[in-house]
Amino acid sequence: MRIAILGGTGAFGLALAARLVEAGDEVVIGSRDAERAWEKAREVGASGAANEDAISDADLVVLAPKADAALATAAALADVLGGTPLLSVASELRVTSVGALPGSDPRSLAERAQELVGAPVVAGLHSLAAGKLAHGRPDEDAFVCGDDAGAKGLALELAAKVVAGRALDAGPLANARALEGMTAVIVNLNKHYKGHAGVRVTGLP
Repeated sequence: MRIAILGGTGAFGLALAARLVEAGDEVVIGSRDAERAWEKAREVGASGAANEDAISDADLVVLAPKADAALATAAALADVLGGTPLLSVASELRVTSVGALPGSDPRSLAERAQELVGAPVVAGLHSLAAGKLAHGRPDEDAFVCGDDAGAKGLALELAAKVVAGRALDAGPLANARALEGMTAVIVNLNKHYKGHAGVRVTGLP
């Protein structure tokens, strides 16, 4: 599979790229700065390009900038993206005195991205930490949700390659609200217990 990771020069994007290259996929790191994209891509054995060029011929595009840049990136690249499926992995959080909270908008970033692009948007991987992903496939499950069966299938295929647990179908795109909110839960757990929390689901066949 040819996968473009937009915002791929960040910690999560690079960690994801490393695992996908390891799995044998063709990975292109995208950035607004093509030179920086190539510089970081070499660290993990991927190729690099400006965001617009990274999308070309991709089977799946991962939207991986920081949350505050994700929607602007999606909007700017909507025409270039065309109908190529888009996997949204960012979570919008508010850090307060009582802990991390989900973003103030009741809709998920993924749902808002779907309003900006014509391509099918799916959401997933929100419970995975960049630090653990960078050092190998974490012993955790990964969750993917979306409304388009084909796009969801590609995202689940990707997810299965980067975790030692299972890639699980979490239902329609509206459930991205829960998946993105899970990031806040994990941040709070890690802070309170000084750990590195992950998620495994029990009771499934």
